[in-house]
Parts: sequence; C-alpha cells; structure tokens
Amino acid sequence: MTDKPKKKSRQQVYTLLIEVGRKDGDGLPKGATGAALMVYASGVDEAEAVRETVAILKQADMAPLDVTGYGTLQERLEQGHDISDEEKELMQRALDENSVVVAQMTPFFEDQKPAGKGRPN
Repeated sequence: MTDKPKKKSRQQVYTLLIEVGRKDGDGLPKGATGAALMVYASGVDEAEAVRETVAILKQADMAPLDVTGYGTLQERLEQGHDISDEEKELMQRALDENSVVVAQMTPFFEDQKPAGKGRPN
C-alpha cells in the first residue's frame, strides 16, 4: 500500500489583539480592570479564527470585549511588521496544533488606559 499524500491544510494563523473585561474567575491580577491579549489563532479565514478564540476565552471565564485582526504572517510582513523568530515559532505552533496560542497578556489598571488599536511590533 502506498501512503496517500497529505492534503495541504487550508488553515492559516492570524494575529489577533483581544481586549477583555473583568469576570469572576478570569485569572487577571487583583485590581486589574481588564487586559489585552496578543493571540495567534488558526482558522481557514480570520472570521473563524476570531470565533474560535472568543469561544475559548469565554470557556476560560474571560469576557472578550473587542477583537482587532492583523492578518496572517504573510500579510503582516507585507505591511512591514517586524516579526521575531519567537513570534514565528508561536505562529507555527498554533498552525501545527490547530489551536489558539496566547503570546502576551497585558493587564489594565484603573490609572491606565488601553493602548488602543496600534499595530503589533
């Protein structure tokens, strides 16, 4: 028997910035009013990556408020984003595992305002 060639996956990895509010059991530090999460999420398109990520965050008792998509690795490179090898490894992990990888969490406190919708790196 011959092995069938593996079908090329249509999955891609999208970079998402998700702002979350507070909710009981969310695991955010005491005194935080919310947080920003930099996430790498796989999906056949960005909408699927967003839906899956929001669903996972809700299951983790987090309260997603806003999602900003920055596109795929290729799209980000074309836009001139500086992407480290570490980021690329996390993106590859999200693709290999068909998963959501939280790369960074920045809590917000009362005296801070969210950074807004600036571009990552």
